[in-house]
Amino acid sequence: MRSLTGHPPRREPRSILPWLATPALVVFVGFAVIPLVGVFALSFTTWDGIGAIRPSGLTSWRAVLTDPGLPHALWVTFLVMAVSWAVQTPLSILLGTFLAGRQRYRAVLGVVYFIPLTLSSAAIAIAYKALLDPNFGLGAGLKLQVLSQDWLGRPGLAFGVVVFVVSWQFVPFHSLIYQGGVQQIPTSLYEAAQLDGAGRIRQFFSITLPQLKYTIITSSTLMVVGSLTFFDLIFVLTEGGPADATRVLALDMYKRGFQASLMGPASAIAVILVLVGLALALLLRRLGGRDAGASQLEGV
Repeated sequence: MRSLTGHPPRREPRSILPWLATPALVVFVGFAVIPLVGVFALSFTTWDGIGAIRPSGLTSWRAVLTDPGLPHALWVTFLVMAVSWAVQTPLSILLGTFLAGRQRYRAVLGVVYFIPLTLSSAAIAIAYKALLDPNFGLGAGLKLQVLSQDWLGRPGLAFGVVVFVVSWQFVPFHSLIYQGGVQQIPTSLYEAAQLDGAGRIRQFFSITLPQLKYTIITSSTLMVVGSLTFFDLIFVLTEGGPADATRVLALDMYKRGFQASLMGPASAIAVILVLVGLALALLLRRLGGRDAGASQLEGV
């Protein structure tokens, strides 16, 4: 069949986008979906990590859900999540806004601020544990009574140390996100504000923060969901103590599975962590609403 011009109709080339996404899909299924299904199935079994795996129905779930330590671990997890978010978000916004400037020295400071993120969480925990030692740490060396307290031996202080170390490590990452968000704000908005006589503080609250709404949602999602996986830093720093003051759900899962050899209950806790993280991510995504999609379409 020929077209009006006498030439055969041109065939549209098939899109290659699905094929380009195939490797990523294979990796996601192999390293995320299949292990998650395996952990879910393992939560209905009894296994000590070495011997045979025996189906046990809801035994593991019943043991976890009736354990009085589960509500406490959940409470500590959410408390670390909320407090660390309240500390990291303002600092990250301020640092990101500061680093978005055009001065040369700010680029150097940006590299310096990013160093904590390149370090291992376990190494950071070991370093802070040594620095905060009341007998041989920084306080004893400088002979400062304020720094010579039993930071990791008192529940309130230990919790504060965990939040501080977590914030110290991850504020640079979120600052980088906010730096990119600030750089996307049109400079014409600031120029118009300057013509109206608005100072830097007024510009920050009237222009910068509103324009960073969806960046804040993205950063908060990464921050909140990521806080559910805090394990190595807390394990090395406090091991969940003192008196389980820093025993988060991820640490509880490790202790059940690898110290008590109860892989069934540990798998049940892992499923709970996934469900909680998914629910929080969907909740934060819903806060963006349809405006987020509309905003992205307008920028295209």
